[in-house]
This record gives sequence, structure tokens and C-alpha cells, in this order.
Amino acid sequence: MKQLIFIIIFFISYARVGYAQSYTLESPDGNYQVEVYTANDTLWYSITYQNTPIILKSQLGVHAAESWSTELEIIGKQESAIDTWWKPVYGERSTVRDHYRFCEITIRKKQQPDGLLKLEFRAYNEGIAFRYVFPGGRYLQITEEFTEFQMPTNTHAYFTTRAQSMYEKLPLKDWPGESERPLILALDNGPYVLLTEAAVTDYVRSKFSLSDHQSNTIATSMYGPVDQIAPFKTPWRVVMAAEQPGEFIEHNDLLLNLNPSNEIDDPSWIKPGKAMREVTLTTEGAKSVVDFAVKRNMQYIMFDAGWYGPEGSKASDATTVTLDPARNPDPDALDLKAAIAYAKQHHIRVILYVNQRALFQQLDEILPLYKSWGVDGIKFGFVMVGSHYWTAWVHNAVRKCAEYGLVVDIHDEYRPTGFSRTYPNLLTQEGIYGNEEMPDATHNTTLPFTRYSQGAADYTICYYSNRIKTTRAHQLALSVIYYSPLQFLYWYDKPSDSQNEPELEFFDQVPTVWDDTKVLQGEIGKYITVARRSNEQWFLGTISNNDFRELRIPLDFLEKGKEYTAKIYKDDLDVQTRTKVGIKEITVNHSTILEANLLASGGQAIWIFPNE
Repeated sequence: MKQLIFIIIFFISYARVGYAQSYTLESPDGNYQVEVYTANDTLWYSITYQNTPIILKSQLGVHAAESWSTELEIIGKQESAIDTWWKPVYGERSTVRDHYRFCEITIRKKQQPDGLLKLEFRAYNEGIAFRYVFPGGRYLQITEEFTEFQMPTNTHAYFTTRAQSMYEKLPLKDWPGESERPLILALDNGPYVLLTEAAVTDYVRSKFSLSDHQSNTIATSMYGPVDQIAPFKTPWRVVMAAEQPGEFIEHNDLLLNLNPSNEIDDPSWIKPGKAMREVTLTTEGAKSVVDFAVKRNMQYIMFDAGWYGPEGSKASDATTVTLDPARNPDPDALDLKAAIAYAKQHHIRVILYVNQRALFQQLDEILPLYKSWGVDGIKFGFVMVGSHYWTAWVHNAVRKCAEYGLVVDIHDEYRPTGFSRTYPNLLTQEGIYGNEEMPDATHNTTLPFTRYSQGAADYTICYYSNRIKTTRAHQLALSVIYYSPLQFLYWYDKPSDSQNEPELEFFDQVPTVWDDTKVLQGEIGKYITVARRSNEQWFLGTISNNDFRELRIPLDFLEKGKEYTAKIYKDDLDVQTRTKVGIKEITVNHSTILEANLLASGGQAIWIFPNE
């Protein structure tokens, strides 16, 4: 990807003993200030946002064979500013600005003047990021980070112990364990704050725990040790703030900016799209799903677990079609190559599910084999996450898939940290408590501000299943609100469940990647309205929690002087269909304000296109 880069080096200095032991870095718009300083020979930092303290005096440091926490002094700094635009292969926006001020601070231990540690800070208009840098060529075993985040009193956190679990709002005391990232914090009479990490590819996953020595303070909890050789840079620690929590979604390209640029020379083979899974493990069932995908404008089908044997068994051979008898007792029911050929004839792409047990044992064998079969991607199942070994392994597996032109969907506890910028064949990942568990609408209205602030998630949207705890219009709206370049629809449904309900038109038309994204309104755990643009068309999704809600939705993002048609798909108990979704068509423009009367656990989806 060609990029236009504008770099200004506006100050460089390197001082010896006696250098002032503090430094302040400001974001380009002046909203963020981060101060880094030493006190009592320990390294500290603090952050303000719009002149409001959001991170109070908090410790920095790391243990890597030796402790970089005490007897420290700042001996140099280097500053620069960068402003560049780049075009992602796909995303929530068609262009991304990478604009920040940068500072590299050099630190040494007083008793070991030859040893150096560097701190890199970036101040964006969207947030503050920093990481530790080990120069030289020494061996490292990083066992602890001393990075802390001291919050103002009366701060509350949206806490969850696992990527695939529910959220609860808790004060900063008596947590029932460690909290997953991202961690959204509500300050008392202040802005919201988001804590997370970026570029975690050859390291360990970190969570957040409460400090055992300082009240209102969140500590960094590493999964385990990291063995490396310098020069080496740790992942970025990220702090973002927002007056309205929807800004975290609008600013989530910050995580992409903290990752290296695209490593795939020609990414034209990477195709986002909508997908449906095949669960019968039969040739006829596969053809039925292909036909439904063609009819409903979907681009992928996926063969789920069981096609090569019991997925939990290390003895199952992912180079063969050997059906799991627990899923289909007829060993000859599925001619996979014939099913793939049928999909190809109808321009439908194919993904195969493979459990990590088989991936770990057979990855180098199955990648060229699947490519020869005409397969387009792999869904990684039950991946191991957290440790240095498995974190490095899963990202290396994505790189290998790219070499064979295969897209990837990683399931279970894996959460993104921006790696899809570097390897955009990683279309999506789970790391979410989604429709496989059938959460309620309050959880669904929490996810956009928490999990989706980190990037794409494979929520597995449903429609006909009687297990869903929301209305059908709510599920329609999720396809806009929940970003996933590979968007699974009809997760627990079969083609035979459909009776061609007219509102399926919305699923047919909605894209999975976007030119622009706006969060029009929303409160965590209550409601949200998201508007996304594809070319000249806009798609809106609005959902409520478990309560009835009346909202007013301004359309002032539409181009002035133009008229549009809005097709509104909303819950309507008077409609004579099983799904109880009505469709209303009206003319709208830049000045229109729509009224949305949402049922409890309900929603509304809107397709807006310009009038000719």
C-alpha cells in the first residue's frame, strides 16, 4: 500500500547526568497531555484529557531479568510528529489518519550505567499509547510489568473475567478475579476511559487486576513469562477517553495505527462477505446452503465441526473427509469435493472449520491441500490463548494462511489487537459472548462500547431460532451495529426455516465493510444507534436493552440538498408474519429526524439510498 507520509522532527536532545527528570507530551489537538517523570528514583506518569485528570500518578516499569522499577533516571529524550493517511484493504472506514506526536525517553539504572531501557510514547487525538523498548542484544525473560493506572475516586468499571462472558458494572474494589481487556471505566462526573493493549503478536495476553498496595488503582497482569532477545519492543498499552462512549467505536482505528502496515503485497484475493454454515454434513445439505446463499446475496458457506472426525480428538485427521458419527452416522453422506465444486459453480466461497488440535499437528500439510481442493478460508476452533507460545503460534498460523491465499476466522477466547492491519486475511474473530450462548438485549447494548471498540467480532447473528432473547428486528439491526468483515447470518437456522419474509431484504442488502461509520447516540447497556456508509448508501441499526424505549434519530449526516428513500424495518406486532417485522418506506433528507419506538429487547434497521 502506498502511503503519503509527512514527518516533522521538531526537537531532538540527549543529555547526561543532571537532565530534568520530567517530560510532557501533548496530542496534536491539545486534548491529551501525558507527563512522564521520576520521583524517588521511580518512573511515573499521569494523563489529563480536556484538562481533567484521567490517570493519576501511576507507576511505570518492567521486570526483564532485572527490575526496572527503582534507582532509575531519565537521561535523554527524542521527539517527533507524524501525520499520514493510509487506505485499509477493508474496514469501518475507507481511509485512516495516523496522526500523533511521539517521544522516546531513555532511562538507565543508577547502579548500572551501561544498561538502558527506552519508553516510547505516542499522543494521538484519539488517545495515549506507550511501550517498553529493550535495545542491545541481551537475552530477556520478562516476568512482570509494573504498569499501573490510578483512577479518580468513585470510578466504576465494566468488568468481565473472560472474553466470552457477561459484563457487570463494579467499583474498583473486591473484583471477583482479573478483568479482560478492553476495560471501560466510568469516571464520577467525568469522561469515560478505555484501557487496552495493541500489537500483541509475540508476547503474552495481559488482563487487569486491582493493585494490592494502592486504592483506586488498576495493575497490569501478565499471563506468564516472555522469553525474547533484544532488541525488542513490548505491546502498546493504550489509554483512551471520551465524553460519549460511542466515540471509542469511532476512534478504534487507533489500534490499527499501532500495528505495522499491510505485509501482503497483493491483497486483492481477500474478500469480505456474509456467510452461512452447513451443519448437516451432507452433500445435499451443502447444496441447499449454497442455493440459499445465492438467493440471499451471501458470499460464503462454512462446513462446521465434524467433517474430518471428532474435533476434540488428536487422532482426527484433517486431511481426510471422515465424518464424526456423533454428527452424522452415515460415513458417505458428504462428498466434500463435490460440494466445494458446486459452491464454486455458483460463485460461493468455502470455509472449513478446523480445531486447533489438528491445526497444530497438520498446519503445513493442510494449507496446500485445502488450496488444491478450492477452499478459500479456515475457521480456527478452540484456540489456546494467553501464553507467549500460543500467542506467537496463532499469529504465525495466520501468516502461513496468507501464503496460500486463505482467509481466517479465529474462534473462542482470542481477541483482536490490530493484527488485521498487518495481515488482513484475518477477517474476524470471536472473543465475544455472542449468539452461540443467546445473551439478552442488555448484554447486546453493552458489547458495542466494550468488545467492539477493539475491532471485528464474530457474534453469529441468528434469525429464526426460537432461542433468541430479542426481537427479529433487533437481530437485523445487529448486522450494522456489530462490525465483522466476515459476518455470519442465520447461525442456528437452516434454509428450510425461511419463508421468504420480506424483511430479509435488509440482510440481502447490508454490506460487511464500510466507507464511514458514525455512532449517532447510545448509552452503555441501554441503547445505541450506528450509521454506516457504503458508497452513497447508508445503513442504520438501533437496538434497545430489555426496556421499551423512544428515541429520536437525526439524519443530519446525509448530504445537504439531496433526497433519499429510507426503508425502515421495525418490530410490528400487527404484521401477519411469524417474525413480526414491518417495513415502512419514506422520503428523507439532511433535516429529517426519525422517531423510533422500540419494544423491550427490540430494534430497528434502516436502509437509506439516494433518489434518482
